[in-house]
Amino acid sequence: MKTFQQIVHDLRLVYPEGEARALARWLCEERFGLSQTDILLDKDNQLSAHDLANVREITQRLIQGEPIQYILGHTTFCGHKFTVAPGALIPRPETQELVDMAAEEVRNRPTPMQILDVGTGTGCIAISLALALPQAEVTGWDVSPEALDVARKNAERYPKAHVTLEQQDIFSPPNDQRQWQMIVSNPPYIRQSEAKEMERNVLYHEPHLALFVPDDNPLLYYRAILWYAMHHLAPNGSIWFEINQAMDEEMYHLIEYFGFQDIEILKDSFGRNRFARCRKGS
Repeated sequence: MKTFQQIVHDLRLVYPEGEARALARWLCEERFGLSQTDILLDKDNQLSAHDLANVREITQRLIQGEPIQYILGHTTFCGHKFTVAPGALIPRPETQELVDMAAEEVRNRPTPMQILDVGTGTGCIAISLALALPQAEVTGWDVSPEALDVARKNAERYPKAHVTLEQQDIFSPPNDQRQWQMIVSNPPYIRQSEAKEMERNVLYHEPHLALFVPDDNPLLYYRAILWYAMHHLAPNGSIWFEINQAMDEEMYHLIEYFGFQDIEILKDSFGRNRFARCRKGS
């Protein structure tokens, strides 16, 4: 059996056919440089004994539910390669949409601007915004030292991105005079009761600190960010959130309660209410 076919065969023990094939293609391309054409030309059968042992090891890790991004050590986000590690949440495709919408709002603004990313994780939001907006200086906050280690590695990869990374806790933010023209955040928003619906590769391998919130206080991060924004978001500044689609109405009313204007709940490419945007009055 061809190496590619063997990977698919083994992964089908725990993954659907389509996902097994996608993982096998990703593995062959990223780890061994084999394109789909190479596989069709049977070049996957020319791997060395060392590479075949590596295939077997990675396949077993995938069968055990370890995310392929952690195994490979990187993923692609907004067209850029980012280091990933178990201490930081793996960037999601829908979060790219958040970055695109936030960047588009201010893309043609000529004046310098300060942007804050709360809960920066790998730094993917902060760095991608900085690369898309040369006029912006972006600061990323995270409470986790492990996540910040990953974010710093990614910031070093893209020296043209004007990014500052700080260990900060949004529940006790710094008491300074900083003002931001934009605040962006993809905070933890999955309720503990929703954990049973999650795939095991997420549940058992990604940091729970970056995922889960209590059932009895699921909007606590948004509440803390909005409270901070009342004092530190510049007039006419905007906030962009990724949200739990099951809590879209609650999010709208929470933002409204804090007095922000032009509130919008926006859909992702799958038609889910995935983002919230609002503006501070002048």
